[in-house]
Amino acid sequence: MQEFKNITHTFEPVFDENSKILILGTFPSVKSRENHFYYGHPQNRFWKVMAAVMDSTQPQTIEEKKNFLLENHIAVWDVIHSCSIEGSSDSSITDVVPNDFAELFARTHLLAVAANGTKAYELYQKYVYPVTKRGIIKMPSTSPANAAWNLARLTAAYRELFEKICDGR
Repeated sequence: MQEFKNITHTFEPVFDENSKILILGTFPSVKSRENHFYYGHPQNRFWKVMAAVMDSTQPQTIEEKKNFLLENHIAVWDVIHSCSIEGSSDSSITDVVPNDFAELFARTHLLAVAANGTKAYELYQKYVYPVTKRGIIKMPSTSPANAAWNLARLTAAYRELFEKICDGR
């Protein structure tokens, strides 16, 4: 069993002035921290879902993933700047210091903020919403731990979100 460690988020959010939707996770998994980029665990379905929603091939490298996000007007980041966490377990998160969303919100014209999972939603509501007063939409987690949602169901949910918020893109 791993011990709790206080860890700081080490990579930047991905966004530009054309970003329409911000998708927030909680905090990078061990694999994401090792890879220095979002949704780095091979079993996480984020990249498969986004590629399917955008009718695109799945990006592989960090550079391809960044380009994919920006071309499709998607911003990604995490709610937490630093925390104590055991491995990748969202349920073990304590000592939360949220990210500062002021610059990202000021530099974009986002149409929506979406949480990738319940824990990201709860953390945003607790730590970020009181400061920003920007609402968030709770989406199902793309984590492999969310076995109740298969790939087709996840893709349908995220496609509906994008169609509602971004007219498909």
